[in-house]
Amino acid sequence: MMLEGRRALVTGGTGALGSEICRVLAREGAAVAFGYSSAEEKAARVAESVRALGRIALPLRFDVAEAAGANAAVERCVKELGGIDILINAAGISQAVPLALMRDDDWDRMMAVNLRGPFLVTRAALRPMVAQRAGVIVNIGSVAGRKMLDAPVHYAASKAGISGFTLALAREVARYGIRVTCVVPGLLRGGVGHHVPPALLELYGRRCVAGRVGEPAEVAEVVAFLASDRAGYMFADDVFVDGGV
Repeated sequence: MMLEGRRALVTGGTGALGSEICRVLAREGAAVAFGYSSAEEKAARVAESVRALGRIALPLRFDVAEAAGANAAVERCVKELGGIDILINAAGISQAVPLALMRDDDWDRMMAVNLRGPFLVTRAALRPMVAQRAGVIVNIGSVAGRKMLDAPVHYAASKAGISGFTLALAREVARYGIRVTCVVPGLLRGGVGHHVPPALLELYGRRCVAGRVGEPAEVAEVVAFLASDRAGYMFADDVFVDGGV
């Protein structure tokens, strides 16, 4: 198992991608704490799937955009799991609205969850990671922030910010034995894909080499690899899992 004995925190753990990441990390041997905002039933199912694999599951209800919640979640993770070795910033939202009709609060909420959230949770998680001089952070970007696609402007901007965040952070914390990378998924079935019109789903499938949209499980496998020592020479990379767009 790639992650035997590791302790992971996954934000957005009840989402289509986040829940698969929790499952794969547990399958590879990690104890898994995961964040969620309101979906109690989904959180219970994710926790059950982790425990069915013989691993500890720790559901944590908090808003990634609130500093107090992020700090408290990391503190509970450290207290109940004994530390934190892996952080996966998977929480994210999307919204199909053109820029000309976008309200100020549409933009602000997108940035709060997709960009401020990773900042707050990462800042909190870095404290125990720096103390133990080890850790791995995997951020979840999007092909919408790296290539010209039909995507909401505020969503694309927030995900482009994740790539810059990853680059600078990887340089800053490498001296403490902490490795930072970024996974850039293409369009996936479920999750933010629910907001994509069927015509655009079909268009994406025609554009990419794979000829289809992706599955969350396919991305989760890459995330688990990047979180493991097998990816020990990978720093700050945008790892595309997009079907070859």
